[in-house]
Amino acid sequence: MKKFPLVSVDSEVLRTLSMKPGVYLFRDLQGVVLYVGKAKKLKSRVRSYFRSLKDLSPKNQKMVELIESVDSIVVGTEAEALILEANLIKEYQPRFNILLRDDKKYPYIKVTVREPFPRVYVTRRVVNDGSRYFGPYTSVNQMRQALEVVNRLHTVRSCRYNLPKDSPDRPCLDYHIQRCKAPCVGLQSESEYRGMIDDILQILEGDTEELRSQIDARMMDASEGLNFELAAKMRDVIAGLDVIAREQRVHRTQGGNIDIVGLARDGKLAAGVVLKVRRGLLLGRVAQRFGEIQNETDQDLLSSLVSRHYLGGGDEGMVDLPRMVLSPNFFSDQDLLEEILTEAAGYRVRITVPQRGEKLRLSELAEVNARQVLEDRIIALTYADNRAEDALFSLQDELSLKVVPRLMVCFDVSHMQGKETVASAVVFQNGEPSRADYRHMRIKGDWGNDDFQSMQEAVHRYFRRRLDERTPLPDLVVIDGGKPQLSAAHNAFNHLDLPDITVVALAKKEEEVFVQGKKTPLRLDRRNRALHILQRIRDEAHRFAVRYNRKLRTKRTLRSQLGDIPGIGPHRQTVLLRRFGSLKGVKSATKEEIARVPGFSKALASRILTYLGN
Repeated sequence: MKKFPLVSVDSEVLRTLSMKPGVYLFRDLQGVVLYVGKAKKLKSRVRSYFRSLKDLSPKNQKMVELIESVDSIVVGTEAEALILEANLIKEYQPRFNILLRDDKKYPYIKVTVREPFPRVYVTRRVVNDGSRYFGPYTSVNQMRQALEVVNRLHTVRSCRYNLPKDSPDRPCLDYHIQRCKAPCVGLQSESEYRGMIDDILQILEGDTEELRSQIDARMMDASEGLNFELAAKMRDVIAGLDVIAREQRVHRTQGGNIDIVGLARDGKLAAGVVLKVRRGLLLGRVAQRFGEIQNETDQDLLSSLVSRHYLGGGDEGMVDLPRMVLSPNFFSDQDLLEEILTEAAGYRVRITVPQRGEKLRLSELAEVNARQVLEDRIIALTYADNRAEDALFSLQDELSLKVVPRLMVCFDVSHMQGKETVASAVVFQNGEPSRADYRHMRIKGDWGNDDFQSMQEAVHRYFRRRLDERTPLPDLVVIDGGKPQLSAAHNAFNHLDLPDITVVALAKKEEEVFVQGKKTPLRLDRRNRALHILQRIRDEAHRFAVRYNRKLRTKRTLRSQLGDIPGIGPHRQTVLLRRFGSLKGVKSATKEEIARVPGFSKALASRILTYLGN
């Protein structure tokens, strides 16, 4: 049997791979990452893909046929490889990895407990700064209820002064309207303020019984003293505390702090949840839905769900770790993940499959939640299909199409004065975005400000690849632009063996629809559903292209500064920016934090901070 006959990957590259732990990235001809994987021994794992097609799954067979190059990153341990894999999957969203999609980023309530006079506010970003985070709140009403109770009961400062070092000359308006007792100018002591924060932490933790009794006594005293305004205020606070307790409370569990994983699947769709229980109180639910999963086992889905919940969110996943994670089944990397979480938490974190009793009941509760998320998704898709149906039929009529345009792709080009020229290809299926099929590309030709040549290149490359991969072709192609951009797209079609596909262009100013072969553009009524769907896909293509262009410009700026540092090549620049988020994050990091990044020593960390002026 011949080795490495399947792809154009350099066999020398495969032979020289390390036998150490690490992460590998498979890329296609355009450099797009197809798959990210981890391995205990890089060489053995990567070479296993290129021995025989018949030994691979259909999914991996298709992937291997597209691989053009292999990148590898060597790390110190298998645990480091697992963490890096989760972060790289989140960064690149490779089409052959199991993809998880958050419906949205849920908010947290943050209490800056390390400050002498802590603040309480809503955030969607969790960082490892010693603050207390409560959430994520999947119910905005629940979060608002908690904040309302806090604001009724206590006067927390809203300013951003670094107290007590920095302070204003006089109190702000909040003091005069009795929303703050002005600790900034010394009118409230630190001990009094801290007592207030302790009460707030109790509320947010759901431990409201003792506090409720205290407030009930204050309400009775106020009532007996004929202070009915204060009594009414205390009554409202008690009502709010009761709502919080009612919404959060579940049966007491023996383990105390537990995360419960639930999974549900139905055909090509699947969803997962992680329920967060602390001190017997349900404090939050993180829901995820999966991409294409027909060839994946339940164990594969669980491994992706749990690993990326804790490891793929940076510091966010390592905040307030439980002592136990309940999973509906065993999965790969379970022991390894236990080790990572235990080290991060500073205490033993166990991942277990419940068999009976209270823990089994909680596991069933998580499964019910996952099933609900999945059913909501199915209902949403069905509704979207029905809603889009009329618009698609209308579009067929307006453009005189032979078929209903159920599969549409739209192209746009973006650049900054001829630099970092990129193109986007956005796909709509049944009238709704199919984000897993979105593609962007860097324009290879040196066209400068020539949008038309760039558009021609983008269309040609996109359809050339579709033909090579034998993937379905769209029913309708939409171009962001006017008649010149439309002509550029047709020029690309002329160099390809394509069936007859209708191509239109939508100009922004007058919202005119240009159709090849027609002298005058279509002017659809602004209320026409056909126009609305064209506008949606056009605007989405524009957004996607601009975002990619902005990302490249930002990377160029950041890399130019990091690239001046001896020993910091493109790979290390990528690792640094991915770990710390930005150049500012690198500058604010300590030498020890940088040295903990795989591939960085204390000497190199010291050199980086010196060059950055820190």
